[in-house]
Amino acid sequence: MAKAPSTADDDLFDLRLARSAPDLWPMLEAIYGQRQDYADFRAALTKALRKGWKDRPADLKRLDLQRDLEPDWFQRPGMAGYVFYIDRFNGTLQGILDKLDYLEDLGITYVHLMPCLKPRPGDSDGGYSVMDYRQINPAFGTMADFEAVSAALRSRGMSLCVDLVLNHTAKEHAWAKKAAKGDPVYQDYYLMFDTPDTPNLYEQTLVEVFPDNAPGNFTHYPEFGKWVWTTFNEHQWDLNWANPAVFLEIVEVMLFLANKGVDVLRLDAVAFMWKRLGTRCQSEPEVHMLLQALRACSRIASPAVLHLEEAIVAPAEMLPYLGRGKHDGKEGNLAYHNSLMVQFWSALATRDTRLMTHVLGTHFPDRLTNATYATYIRCHDDIGWAVTDEDAAAVGVSGHGHRSFLSDFYEGSFPGTFAKGALFQVNELTGDKRISGSYASLAGLQTATDARTTDLAVQRILMGHALIAAWGGIPLIYMGDELALLNDDGYLDVPEHAHDSRWIHRPRMDWALAEARHTADTPSGRVFRGTRAILARRRATPALHAAYPIRVVSSGNNAVLAFQRLAPTGTLLGLFNFTESWQNIPDHWARALGVTAMHDALSDAPVTAHHGQIALPPYARVWLT
Repeated sequence: MAKAPSTADDDLFDLRLARSAPDLWPMLEAIYGQRQDYADFRAALTKALRKGWKDRPADLKRLDLQRDLEPDWFQRPGMAGYVFYIDRFNGTLQGILDKLDYLEDLGITYVHLMPCLKPRPGDSDGGYSVMDYRQINPAFGTMADFEAVSAALRSRGMSLCVDLVLNHTAKEHAWAKKAAKGDPVYQDYYLMFDTPDTPNLYEQTLVEVFPDNAPGNFTHYPEFGKWVWTTFNEHQWDLNWANPAVFLEIVEVMLFLANKGVDVLRLDAVAFMWKRLGTRCQSEPEVHMLLQALRACSRIASPAVLHLEEAIVAPAEMLPYLGRGKHDGKEGNLAYHNSLMVQFWSALATRDTRLMTHVLGTHFPDRLTNATYATYIRCHDDIGWAVTDEDAAAVGVSGHGHRSFLSDFYEGSFPGTFAKGALFQVNELTGDKRISGSYASLAGLQTATDARTTDLAVQRILMGHALIAAWGGIPLIYMGDELALLNDDGYLDVPEHAHDSRWIHRPRMDWALAEARHTADTPSGRVFRGTRAILARRRATPALHAAYPIRVVSSGNNAVLAFQRLAPTGTLLGLFNFTESWQNIPDHWARALGVTAMHDALSDAPVTAHHGQIALPPYARVWLT
């Protein structure tokens, strides 16, 4: 029988497979090539990729082509993100459809639905304990509802991001249930041990992620006689990525979600994917090989899809997730700029930007290849004070002392603080104290007592939003921050939340405040209108394209953070006053750094020097061109 002629779709798949083959097969061969079943695995993966492409809807294939032709689409200054829990935003997936006008009004082009795949019942680590990757949490709706949301977002030019947990599944996942019943095929999907001997050896170098409520990294199950690797919680079983069947399963899940309209896969807990005895089992070289291979799979069968790799680690450890060395330009498209967030809060508390200037100027390259940052001031998680002793010493302070100061300041116990937060996961052995709290409460709005302190809190919030909008990458606004929502202590009355202070900054959306956003002379209205204006000016400022270099420079004034965005059309100089006092910068210094027009792209107004000085009011933010 004659072979059926190839179609244009077949040809396109073959071309993309050939394009990404050098990024895919060498990685997989290095990890799995010594196995006897490697050839079968390779054939099965190729078949899965081809099926994923064949099943892809026509409108998404058109989007694939468009983004192939415009590969910088996600680096453009029109990108702005909004992140929320579905139930806390407007109840259900159907409820989201009713509020898309609100998101469009704010200027949002990227929507991250916090964990929405079907979780285990009860405590699910906020939805990150997933029991079915192919179903939606029934509390939010159905997969049909999800597809309706993705289509509605796409029609408005908005990209959809969802979480895909790579390190573990819920113990109720079908794979885990089969493993618990003794199926050796599925027991090999996880990391299971017959005796505690090997787990005890691993424990010697592992760290505890949640020491308060989930101590240790292994759980013993007498009912089936195994010790199971459980890095995060007893109900979250770590996957065995040394088994190629796990890689194949996850690729099929990725393509399934991509074909439902997902634009960005937020790959959760990626640092922990590979285990090696005698190490922390974090960010091992195989992790980056696996992530490069996973990205190559997406580029072959769903090229419109980006990978956001969640790795909240130190700069030297984080940057490889955006591709460094042999992985340059081939791994993640996005990663969280955790250091920018930490340094914002540090400089805000100290009124001193020297540490911020040192860290951001020393540890980060001025540009990235085919990748950029997700920038943010607050997120759904706690704030860990990722300040090393070495960086602190570089500016003459104690690392331990500074971290302790920041915890006390943002908890609200340090004398003179404006912040009100809550402690999270206090480690008595190390003195490590992390912090929870909403953006507005940490910025001083909750403790404000008069018009002046209220205004200062509003200005701190808007300065942070202007900072992440100008840095490059995709700025992320976490739900409620645009309305200056305060801490929600109601979580203490919810049994499954009461042990976790992070729920203090996960309030329910206040739609009454939102309705008054354009007219109310309140902190909420002022912050919304200010944030909306920042995102509008970002869209109108080509120099903020993420591919253009950013260079942190010393302003000569410790109160002021300064950086250049080196666009082909000229330099944009970002200036941010981290104090409640007026500050000055010499105008000749700004001109020497490439400023020519003395125009503020943020306010779209001229800047006039006085006696040779640029005057910066409290918490000023200026995009000087």
